[in-house]
Amino acid sequence: MQDLFAQIITQVGEDITRPGLKDTPARAAKAFATLTKGYSQSLDEVVNGALFPSDASEMIIVKDIELFSMCEHHLLPFIGKAHVGYIPAGKVLGLSKVARIVDMFARRLQIQEQLTHEIATTIQQVTGAVGVGVIIEAKHLCMMMRGVEKQNSVMKTSAMLGNFRSNSATRTEFLSLLR
Repeated sequence: MQDLFAQIITQVGEDITRPGLKDTPARAAKAFATLTKGYSQSLDEVVNGALFPSDASEMIIVKDIELFSMCEHHLLPFIGKAHVGYIPAGKVLGLSKVARIVDMFARRLQIQEQLTHEIATTIQQVTGAVGVGVIIEAKHLCMMMRGVEKQNSVMKTSAMLGNFRSNSATRTEFLSLLR
């Protein structure tokens, strides 16, 4: 990857040997590996057995989970926050594991719509929840730095599964608790 970053830098017209750029290909390769580390993680590794028996049957929400990801169309970041809610059915997920699941999927190349869906279906799969709701709000650098160049636009996506989709009262409760 380091050699490829050197080629990109050269192709834009820069001198790869100048002092400020001499180590940039190595740094860029390391940064890109960090930004896409979700590919090297497994769900079992991320959850790490932190699924606990529980009699809880009311909605659990973890909101304002910071995230960044990379747009698969332009390889530019989108940055925002995720809100995850679920209604347990006998098992609850360790609190930090919700954020770790968000991070695992966010650190892959994709579109926000897919990221939202992947998080929701994974929380449902892992917990067996009666319902899951995920909302992501993010600013996309591909829209801010190029093309239409709109600095203040925010994209919001949602995925509602189980009771969150079929029961409007459950969905309304989730949305009202996020305010």
